[in-house]
Amino acid sequence: MRHSSTRARKRKKRGANKSTLIIAAIIALVILLGAGCGFIGATISNLPDVQQTGTPAASSQVFDIKGRLITTIHAEENRLPVSLDQVPENLQHAFLAAEDIRFYDHHGIDPRGIMRAVFANITHNGIAQGGSTITQQLARNAFLTQNRTLERKFQEAILALQIEREYTKPEILEMYMNQIYFGEGAYGIQTAANIYFGKTVSDLDLAQCALLAGLPQSPNYYSPFSNLEAAKTRQATVLNQMAKYGFISQEDADAAKAEDLGLRSPESLKQVRGSRASYFISYIEQLISDKYDAEALYKEGLKIYTTLDLDMQEAAERSLEANLPDFYTDANGLRQPQGAIVAIDPHNGHILAMVGGRGTDHFNRAPQAVRQPGSAFKPFVYIGAVEKGMTPGTIVDDSPITIAGWSPQNYSRTFSGKMTLRHALMNSVNVPAVKVAQEVGMHNILANAENMGISTIVFKGDNNDENLAAALGGLTQGVIPLDMASAYGVLANGGVHVEPQAIIRIVDRNGNVLEENTAKGTQVISQKTAYIVTNMLESAVLHGTGGNAYIGRPMAGKTGTTDDTKDAWFVGYTPDVATAVWIGDDFDGTLQGL
Repeated sequence: MRHSSTRARKRKKRGANKSTLIIAAIIALVILLGAGCGFIGATISNLPDVQQTGTPAASSQVFDIKGRLITTIHAEENRLPVSLDQVPENLQHAFLAAEDIRFYDHHGIDPRGIMRAVFANITHNGIAQGGSTITQQLARNAFLTQNRTLERKFQEAILALQIEREYTKPEILEMYMNQIYFGEGAYGIQTAANIYFGKTVSDLDLAQCALLAGLPQSPNYYSPFSNLEAAKTRQATVLNQMAKYGFISQEDADAAKAEDLGLRSPESLKQVRGSRASYFISYIEQLISDKYDAEALYKEGLKIYTTLDLDMQEAAERSLEANLPDFYTDANGLRQPQGAIVAIDPHNGHILAMVGGRGTDHFNRAPQAVRQPGSAFKPFVYIGAVEKGMTPGTIVDDSPITIAGWSPQNYSRTFSGKMTLRHALMNSVNVPAVKVAQEVGMHNILANAENMGISTIVFKGDNNDENLAAALGGLTQGVIPLDMASAYGVLANGGVHVEPQAIIRIVDRNGNVLEENTAKGTQVISQKTAYIVTNMLESAVLHGTGGNAYIGRPMAGKTGTTDDTKDAWFVGYTPDVATAVWIGDDFDGTLQGL
């Protein structure tokens, strides 16, 4: 009896232990299932909306007046989306061969592709495509980080399935090719085609298509600009895959391998990366940011058609660089003196060229530097004189004068007696200009200057410009190079002022015209006055202080140098172009010896 009782107790204890283990296993399973469900629930709840995939951020393009691309403007990603019908079949097939040969057969995830990639890794017989489908890569690049975590891989798979339900295969392929990174700052195939080959994507040949399709696997390593040998090896792999799957013949593949890639030259690459017309581009960016949301400029793929003429712009940049000396380098690393050039078509206000300095700073001196004009302001005095009925032959006495304790002096510190207005302006004689201004009235002179485009005139306050020193260019604030070109342009345009204009038209990524600008002129001085003063300023170039600026064709203009030699100007015009040139030290250093 005792033995049977002991066995019964042992059986009962073993049963209790077994029940405990079962219960513990059930609890553990529930915990694991709960954690798994929690993980899945949390992961799914954080998934983004796949409908956003269709509109990736796009760079804006800036074109000159002849339709030539100046640069692209973008924030983090330089991207120019294109539709699938613009993509050569060779490029589509190259991506399929390199990344996802079963793209049109799977539903976002390809188990066979995964197993093939695993087998290749084990046997070290690397093939052209990896385990992720094109749809998975789109999900990762459009929505997720590149971190290799379990959560990200699970999200990638779920998103791939959602994308396949939401979009057709051609739509997915188009989004993929517009989304992925190709190295060298290029996102999407259109930007990549431009960066690497200077082409639109539709013009790529087979060799170039294969090279681009091979880049996404490792964009930096396979960039032909940094590692041409590796890029060619990867290109050959893609071409062999295309031949293997019947997209091309092996003969075509071998011919493409031997073909010259036609890569951009380093100089051309430097231009496409935005070094051209940098100050003008910053001016455009500011204009658009002031009018629209900045997101529109950096992400909405605007096409901005501008007034700039690249030929004139490049000539202006070369001229400034070639003719400015190097006195010293300032604390910001900029060479001093600095300079600015702005050229305008006086008939429509188009800014044809704008150079805001020499360097990479963000201070655009053409529309922002307010500097003293010196004698370049005198034409406004003589405009007032002609409007009052005087002529170029009117006599003025160059003799000493004192006004409220101020005795203006000529540059020569001598006086020449009686002379005509033409002679006084032609030779930039100071005292006659003051006497003429005294007769005309500074308020009238300043009003004309403002109506002609000078935006910095000060009429009120303790310090204002309604004093005779302003007749010699001694202004409270100074003038802006852009304003000076615009104001002198009035004389070239028969007395009509047209506001400076940098943008002709802006079109959004869908082809809608957001704005279109046309010239609007205002008659601010008489046509007769414009003609007479132009004739006087022609004399200044042919026989006076502006002689060094003569270009061998009809032109008019005026020099200007401040008494302390901190600023030097020439503002001149032909019938079709008005140009202002300023040279000076940013920190008011002297230009002696220039």
